[in-house]
Amino acid sequence: MNRVWLTIVPSEGKLRALLQDWGEDSRTFLRHDVPKIVLVLVVAFILARLLRLITGKIGSLQGGKLPGIRAQQVRTLAGVINSIGIFIIVFVAAIGFGAQTLVHDFINGFFILFESQYGIGDVVRVAGVKGTVEGMTLRNTILRDDDGTVHIVPNSQVTIVSNMTRDWSQLAMRVVVSYSEPSDRIIKLLEQVADDIRHDPKFENDIVAEIQVPGIDRVGNGEAEYLVLVKTRPNQQWAVSRELRRRIKECFDKNKVQTAGPGRMYVVDAGTKAS
Repeated sequence: MNRVWLTIVPSEGKLRALLQDWGEDSRTFLRHDVPKIVLVLVVAFILARLLRLITGKIGSLQGGKLPGIRAQQVRTLAGVINSIGIFIIVFVAAIGFGAQTLVHDFINGFFILFESQYGIGDVVRVAGVKGTVEGMTLRNTILRDDDGTVHIVPNSQVTIVSNMTRDWSQLAMRVVVSYSEPSDRIIKLLEQVADDIRHDPKFENDIVAEIQVPGIDRVGNGEAEYLVLVKTRPNQQWAVSRELRRRIKECFDKNKVQTAGPGRMYVVDAGTKAS
């Protein structure tokens, strides 16, 4: 029995840290939550008193003002109104205590749907996670990321939405070669690869604009970095990216373009943007 007790009781250091955490939580509760609770209780009490006062006035209509049967009906109606009103006040107060996050979820979910911020099948980044939208309700958003993990995100946590498949996607690729390679030659080779894939029947419908090769974006450490910008239909940027990488590698191998150094790759993705 003593051995079991020793494994359950935390060490002195852990116990001190635990008590400190509890103390911080208690102070936060007293500073932020207790005033809200008091305010809700005061408002609920005032509303209940006003309701009882009004229904009491209604129930006092009797004697010469109304016939006996009619006065009895009025008193009954006043009692029903009072009961329903108290129930509504208590229900709203309970929401004020424990369901604020739930209400926030529904409000955020309504605006997400109303403004069409994203939809089923879109690839988005919300609340620090990225994935394909598989389900949406007023309560939460369900995402599945690249490795198959499902993320259920409460809509109250959605403050910034990054939609990578809205209308069109832009793929930014950075092609890194040796600093000694002539820039005009590299730009010409990249433009040739871009023109070939742009007019390939397999990809021409996925690429929505001419591929841009602005030129050198960065130099240093014995290398030069060229930027390639590709606009595609939503969700097609990855297939186009893979094919474009393959073609750039084959073209550079064929034309004996030198890499920036041993073990370095030709193409580095800069990321994907959506609009």
